[in-house]
Amino acid sequence: MPVPLRCAILACVSAHTLELPGGQTLEYIVAGDGPNLVVYHHGTPAAGPIPSSLAAAAADHGFTIAEVVRPGYGVSTRHSGRSVADVVPLALAVADALGHERFATIGWSGGGPHALATAALARTRCVAALSLAGVAPYDADGLDFLAGMGEDNIEEFGAALAGASQLQDYLTAAAEGLRAVTGADLVAAMGSLLPPVDRAHLAGETGEELAEELRFSVANGIWGWYDDDVAFTQPWGFDLASLGSGAHIWQGSDDLMVPFAHGQWLAAHIAGAAVSLLDGQGHLSLAEPAFQATLPQFASALAR
Repeated sequence: MPVPLRCAILACVSAHTLELPGGQTLEYIVAGDGPNLVVYHHGTPAAGPIPSSLAAAAADHGFTIAEVVRPGYGVSTRHSGRSVADVVPLALAVADALGHERFATIGWSGGGPHALATAALARTRCVAALSLAGVAPYDADGLDFLAGMGEDNIEEFGAALAGASQLQDYLTAAAEGLRAVTGADLVAAMGSLLPPVDRAHLAGETGEELAEELRFSVANGIWGWYDDDVAFTQPWGFDLASLGSGAHIWQGSDDLMVPFAHGQWLAAHIAGAAVSLLDGQGHLSLAEPAFQATLPQFASALAR
């Protein structure tokens, strides 16, 4: 039976599990009951409750949202050494469980590469993908991956590159500060990562939602977060050049978590992508306009 989590705007949210052929458990979270499906790839570490801005946009435009809780988060069995591309069969399993042959996908922040992987490797089923403030490959030619990131992210990726024990120690300490974090705590906890536009965006319900996602993400340990960070610094397991006109790239100029240059690089290297590189937007403030703009386009793509 589905386990109730909370009610987002206009949509009841529930958690489900699948038992995969190899014996692993996959958790997924569903919001809404529209006729079309979006598979949602959460941020790093921002698993759990589906953002109300996404749930509201889904209700407006006739979508069900299904979040893949990546291995190591929630009750999803850890997959040590997973690549970004390894999420694709999980996304397809969720779509199958919900009875959808064709779907679109959205990835926010650390979910961005996973959405692009889904679109690249499941092209007959995934008709469109949104990378929302998503990272570019670590080894991207001509991109300084860390340039423009807030100090917290520079330290985190520095630990990921330094080796397993360094990353484990860094994330273990960071998770201690997140297990009971509240919305009111976030500006202090994430100070180096928040431009003024995102600080303002964290006021009220949005801050409480993000705090809930962070608490969920570390409640059962650091390993989903850990394996995400490692996967971003390794080959992703698919070719960005295989993406076509169904890709959408959104990035804000003031983003301190995933700098503007990442969106610019993705826009330049995915032929035919629909690109929205917006002045004055941050990592968090960008979400609502992106969801409201892209979901009608996804509905049109699914109708064809």
